[in-house]
Amino acid sequence: MENKKVRIISNVSLLICAMIWGIGFVATDAALKAGIGPYYVMTFRFFIAFVLLALIFFNKLRKATKRDIFAGIIIGIAMFAAFGFQTVGLQYTTPGKQSFLTGTYVVIVPFLYWMIIKKAPDRFQIIGTILCVAGTAFLTLDGNGFYLAKGDILTLVCAVFFALHIVLVDHYTRECDPIVLTILQMVVAGVLSLGFALFTKEPFPTDIPMSGYGAVFYLGAISTMVAYMIQNVSIKYTSSTEAAIILCLETVFGSLFSVILLGEKFTVNMVIGCVIIFVALVTAETKLSFIFKPKETMEKDMAENREV
Repeated sequence: MENKKVRIISNVSLLICAMIWGIGFVATDAALKAGIGPYYVMTFRFFIAFVLLALIFFNKLRKATKRDIFAGIIIGIAMFAAFGFQTVGLQYTTPGKQSFLTGTYVVIVPFLYWMIIKKAPDRFQIIGTILCVAGTAFLTLDGNGFYLAKGDILTLVCAVFFALHIVLVDHYTRECDPIVLTILQMVVAGVLSLGFALFTKEPFPTDIPMSGYGAVFYLGAISTMVAYMIQNVSIKYTSSTEAAIILCLETVFGSLFSVILLGEKFTVNMVIGCVIIFVALVTAETKLSFIFKPKETMEKDMAENREV
């Protein structure tokens, strides 16, 4: 019974995590509309998360090895690229649309692994990819037919870098402290964001309304620091299938809060596209094991139920 309770708490925590990330699309949009440029939004986001994490895990950070630092730099570059394309792209698309297009990173990850370790994607991942392409087509249909706006293209590029980020994290956390890597990637992404803001001569925001301050604080403290900590802790106490399905709801929450908080309008084609993409993500991530359970999994579940 105790294990079941812990599992339920973990799943609820992951649901909160997905909700936090979903609201993050709206918060980013609010920060941009408050007059903060995309690179300064990222600068504030990553440095807030870095400072808070460094204060909490200072003793761990002091013990960082050269390998940790190297890995943190590589992962931080990938994170900067992912959020860079996403944040800049949001200037040219809507939060609801972007949340689903960003989620396509789930079907990209297996193909990156294929390129690196020569392991071909399975049939569920291929089906998920086909569905994802179809869903993207529906999502980007307008009155003149299929049309990929500038923001949609930038968001799809961001999805590639998010997929690369996951592959790199999976590789380096096998030999490095994941908390140290999280802190280091934040500072690397923050420094790169500030560097790009200065290089592109992005105006430093001075007259920021309270909505802007609230948005960047949410992005740094809640959407980045708190959400990643919730994910890292909760995912240990539930099944990978359940975690994948719950975290895929980030795309749903992103669209839902865009409609509720921003009054974003969804056409029938966009709704169909969102549904198809969500099915694609669940198919690729879970291999539909919650429907077609292997025999050994069913026997294990029956044993657990008898214990409860």
